[in-house]
Amino acid sequence: MPTKTSRRAAVSHSPATAPAAPAPAAKRDRTHYLYLAVIAAVALGIAVGLIWPDAAIELKPLGTGFVNLIKMMISPIIFCTIVLGIGSVRKAAKVGAVGGIALGYFLVMSLVALAIGLVVGNVLHPGDGLHLTNALRATGHDQVSSDALPPVDFVLSIIPVTFVSAFTEGQVLQTLLIALLAGFALQAMGDAGRPVLRGIEHIQRLVFRILAMVMWAAPIGAFGAIAAVVGSAGVDALKSLAVLMLGFYATCVLFVFVVLAALLRAVSGLNIFSLFKYLGREFLLILSTSSSESALPRLIAKMEHLGVSRAVVGITVPTGYSFNLDGTMIYMTMASLYIADALGTPMSVGEQIPLLLFLLLASKGAAGVSGAGLATLAGGLQSHKPALVDGVGLIVGIDRFMSEARALTNFAGNAVATVLIGTWTQEIDKERVRSVLAGELPFDETAVAAHVGPEDHPADRRGDERKELASA
Repeated sequence: MPTKTSRRAAVSHSPATAPAAPAPAAKRDRTHYLYLAVIAAVALGIAVGLIWPDAAIELKPLGTGFVNLIKMMISPIIFCTIVLGIGSVRKAAKVGAVGGIALGYFLVMSLVALAIGLVVGNVLHPGDGLHLTNALRATGHDQVSSDALPPVDFVLSIIPVTFVSAFTEGQVLQTLLIALLAGFALQAMGDAGRPVLRGIEHIQRLVFRILAMVMWAAPIGAFGAIAAVVGSAGVDALKSLAVLMLGFYATCVLFVFVVLAALLRAVSGLNIFSLFKYLGREFLLILSTSSSESALPRLIAKMEHLGVSRAVVGITVPTGYSFNLDGTMIYMTMASLYIADALGTPMSVGEQIPLLLFLLLASKGAAGVSGAGLATLAGGLQSHKPALVDGVGLIVGIDRFMSEARALTNFAGNAVATVLIGTWTQEIDKERVRSVLAGELPFDETAVAAHVGPEDHPADRRGDERKELASA
């Protein structure tokens, strides 16, 4: 029979009274050091470009290498995101509704961007009084890219040679097609497809983990990219083109902070400055690399954290990167008018509209082409109005500076589109959106490396809770 002492000893060592184990220390977020380093690298790159321009030009491979590292991850990220987004939705009609609304919105906004660029370009006439040399004519023809295809060939090029070649060749639209087919197939398989979805989810986490490692090279890439641009362009070469640059910047600002801001406020009730503050690190990354693709994976993670459902994010963001290029639309409009004026052959409005509608279609075939804006412009002019190709050489020198505004505008348009389409399809947690933008639910940077699964997403979880209440 146990004594009182033994009973007291047993009680004192029982699980109920044992001292609680210390909670594991929260993992510190060190990524803010990364973005401080990016800012310092940009400032250093500008200084090197101004002081040692010849040496700065030789640093260009640093920026190119970093952007290529990011692009290496784009196809697997898009595939996993779309497959998980579609596969986690039980009804195909819901996916079709999201895709239809997204494509309709992209088309309308592309036309709006073209119209705004058309108005500003006709008001400014920035190309008046310029003269074209033979060297510039040759430079313009060199920009015509064989990657920008005519409409029929472009449609056929979306079909990959094999299932795997879509990934190995880095063709974004081919990856989109394969991902859509795989997503719908897994959706049709029902419960039998769940193990495959879980496997793809693990692959996605691996890809995002690799991406988090690659991102630590961002300061090096930013330094090389900015130094090369400043070193090669110089100051004197920019003076004659300042009107075009400033007009393009002003048009992009007008489109983002008037058109997109009004849409976001009217449809979702959100302030665009709050959304952009939430995406501040992504804008900095794009500014330093001049590539909106560098921020695509982070946009996917942040939009899901914001409260937009995985299905909407998985369809809207990757598709938007191919079809919602608002900045590119404005660029091609103003550049075309600029070239026509500079060559002394200004176009009437009746000539401008068919050319711009053709460029609207041509731009969709340039997704994933390096320097897509300039290559698409040159290819489109070559196909529709060859006489203007000579003038493309006029803007080669400042294209890199304009590409930054182009990329920032494209990114802003896709971020706003994701929120709008989530609102229209009622696939957004509005309470969570307000909490996130108010800073009450800060984005966990580790979420990029360990991406949440579809069953963990707040908007999808909310839908499951509604089903449970209905069945009860």
